[in-house]
Amino acid sequence: MPEGDVVWRTARQLDAALAARVLTRSDFRVPGYATADLTGRGVTGTVSRGKHLLTRVDGGITVHTHLRMDGSWRISRAGGCPPRDHRVRLVLANEEWQATGYRLGVVEVLRTDREHQVLGHLGPDLLGPDWDAGEAVRRLLREPDRPIAEALLNQENLAGIGNLYKAEVLFLRGVNPRRTVAEAGDLPAMVDLARQLLEANKDRPGQVTTGNPARGEETWVYGRAGRPCRRCACRILAEGHGSHGNATGERITFWCPSCQP
Repeated sequence: MPEGDVVWRTARQLDAALAARVLTRSDFRVPGYATADLTGRGVTGTVSRGKHLLTRVDGGITVHTHLRMDGSWRISRAGGCPPRDHRVRLVLANEEWQATGYRLGVVEVLRTDREHQVLGHLGPDLLGPDWDAGEAVRRLLREPDRPIAEALLNQENLAGIGNLYKAEVLFLRGVNPRRTVAEAGDLPAMVDLARQLLEANKDRPGQVTTGNPARGEETWVYGRAGRPCRRCACRILAEGHGSHGNATGERITFWCPSCQP
């Protein structure tokens, strides 16, 4: 799943292509909005909120999208026929640029003054102007017995962390993912580190937590199950967690049993 830094960068790309321009194409390819037409409306801007994208247009209307597991936006020069691809969920274009949303997990149109109805549950945004480390810690502590790996992924606590940053933050803090929130140690330092990592990666493609952008060297434990730890050479473990308890999909956790006892 694209994490907060990827969504932040996507918002900036959409904003650069669409803001302060009038839509010449508005093609919704999702049930419920197939007849929606925003053609002729100006785009005021696109912002991110955690893992959500908000494209605001004239008339107090917001197009709310979410990338979920494998969604993406592609920006291209305007012109030509719209793509004939079953993966496309939304096309927004002006005279210069076309933004095409592929496999978007959420596509909906709502009134801008009602954005809070779909986003109000989110915790402080790690890359947003509302970031408040103290509030994030307070929210984490509401469930002191919850495993810290699950608590960090809960967007109601802090918005923007996904599986990669969860695993890397816990490794760098030396915290076993099975520990409870109450046992996880210095929570202010943990959320501060998460913010630092997202800030460091938001302006570049790829996600690097080791300081080495070479292919295969980017992360400490994420995606490295069975391989030696970069610090102690112990074998990296992987385990599923959450409601299904399997080691597949976004809920898989990676950690070093030696560095994170």
